[in-house]
Amino acid sequence: MAPSSTTDTTDTTDTTDAADTTGTTAAAASAAAEEAAGRSGDRLSRGALRHSAGRVAAVFCLTTASAAVGLALPAVLGHALDLLLVAPHGAEARRWVLAGAGLTCLLVVLDALDSLLTGTTNARCVAWLRRRLLRHTLSAGPRAAHRLAPGDLVTRLVGNAAQAGTAPTALASALAAVVTPVGGLVALALIDPWLALAFLAGLPLLAVLLRAFIRDTTDSVARYQQSQGEIAGRLVEALGGARTIAAAGTADRERTRVLAPLPELGRQGRRMWQVQGRSAAWAAAIVPLLQIAVLAVAGLRLTAAQLSVGGLLAAARYAVLATGIGLLVGHLNGLVRSRTAARRFAAVLAEPAIAYGTRRPLPPGDGTLELRGVEAVRGGRTVLRGVDLVVPGGSCAAVVGRSGSGKSTLAAIAGRLADPDGGEVLLDGVPLPDLSHDALRSAVGYAFERPALLGGTIGGTIALGPAPPPPGRVTEAARAACADDFVRLLPDGYATPCADAPLSGGETQRLGLARAFAHDGRLLILDDATSSLDTVTELRVSRALSGRLLGSRPRTRLIVAHRAATAARADLVVWLEDGRVRAAGRHAELWELAGYRAVFAAPDVSEASGEAQTDGGVQGG
Repeated sequence: MAPSSTTDTTDTTDTTDAADTTGTTAAAASAAAEEAAGRSGDRLSRGALRHSAGRVAAVFCLTTASAAVGLALPAVLGHALDLLLVAPHGAEARRWVLAGAGLTCLLVVLDALDSLLTGTTNARCVAWLRRRLLRHTLSAGPRAAHRLAPGDLVTRLVGNAAQAGTAPTALASALAAVVTPVGGLVALALIDPWLALAFLAGLPLLAVLLRAFIRDTTDSVARYQQSQGEIAGRLVEALGGARTIAAAGTADRERTRVLAPLPELGRQGRRMWQVQGRSAAWAAAIVPLLQIAVLAVAGLRLTAAQLSVGGLLAAARYAVLATGIGLLVGHLNGLVRSRTAARRFAAVLAEPAIAYGTRRPLPPGDGTLELRGVEAVRGGRTVLRGVDLVVPGGSCAAVVGRSGSGKSTLAAIAGRLADPDGGEVLLDGVPLPDLSHDALRSAVGYAFERPALLGGTIGGTIALGPAPPPPGRVTEAARAACADDFVRLLPDGYATPCADAPLSGGETQRLGLARAFAHDGRLLILDDATSSLDTVTELRVSRALSGRLLGSRPRTRLIVAHRAATAARADLVVWLEDGRVRAAGRHAELWELAGYRAVFAAPDVSEASGEAQTDGGVQGG
């Protein structure tokens, strides 16, 4: 029994050690990720600073000049008071009074200019950040957008960018704000060294207060912004599924889900106010004590005839300026919020943008598409496994398979909306990464299940692309996609704004197809782009796809298909299963396989044969 007990104890100890090691590793990984996020956010803030360096320098100069004038004003007023006490109607006293009035007016003008320039610089930096982040998000492709919920992503690109954009001016103002307390302390030392010593006695307490404020505010602001992003992400999901929620009668449950992070948001919001309140309370206790100490010493020096009445007035004002912790804390608070918001961009910037090559034109070719050993991993799961495929130029290939087999991923990689994790894709013998952006997007066209109407008007949506289509091509493409009839019924036809056009899902898909048809290219990829079409319209569009599309050359077509009729009209069918090419060939040949028929939920061979024959007749017609 003893050995068994010893073994059990050893196993328990090993398990505990392993758990501790795992926890330590996770904590270290979290700390490393946080540090990397901080560096990424700081680099972005430095980029915004460089972008508006001249304006930020002007803000710093204005704020510093304002601080300098504010520091000069007590000395001028103190000296003017001494002169007035000696010779109330003297010319010199009047000059110093006028100097004090002039400095006051100058201070007002500097503060007004500072506010104006700070506001315009903040707007400029925010616009630069939003453009850069949006450009990076779009350049990284769909894979980057999948890392974050749409609502959270919008919160980062809009709300957090507005906060992060104030970082350059907040830094300039914070640096200039240091001038006031430091200048106040130096002025006290110049008036009387004992005044400066009285102030320095309480300075360590102010330093501790600032450090605690920055530490606690940074943590609470980060958690607050994270909760905001979670709520925004859930809200966008709920709005997108509003019809489903209403039909299921789960509005209350969905409301609870969306607002689940609200208690944490409230806790962190209250914590931020508590940090500010605690800092303000400490400042309210420490600052008056320091001012009283300075005034007490100044009073003693006055009674000892070591300080004039004007000097006492100046010392009282400089004590206030030297203890200007509230102003400095306000600037630091803005800087902390900006820096924390900038760190939120780390997740957006983590996905690198797609790098394009320098090879501009494609060599002459017929649009042959080739995939060599393509691997793809999504969410830790291998979606495509060693896919080898050749689609001859000018042919039509249908990609079929059950849900989750990797069809859409294959379609995205074939036109380089995403890069494979292994292997390569070639168009007419040229690896896609070697092509420039314009060359690639001119050669490859896409149509999607849910196309976005981004052209402003219906005609603009069809014409949207790397280059405007030839004259008359928009109407021809709309006819080929069976969209011309319903477009002409709209109030302004092709000039109708997309927002004013009530379109069904099928009509929207037809506009997406028309956009793909309107542009010349070598390869056309349809990712379930006919799923919302009725049978008759789908047949007409399929006939257009099976024949010669618009343009001067035949186009290679890669179609993600869910209908047997679509596969039957293709020159080549690629059957995907578990991320691999299970088989490739003609639809009629593959239809003999029970597994292939099961993809279309049609196990009856005789019925399948009849459908295949019908499909073949349609193709011939």
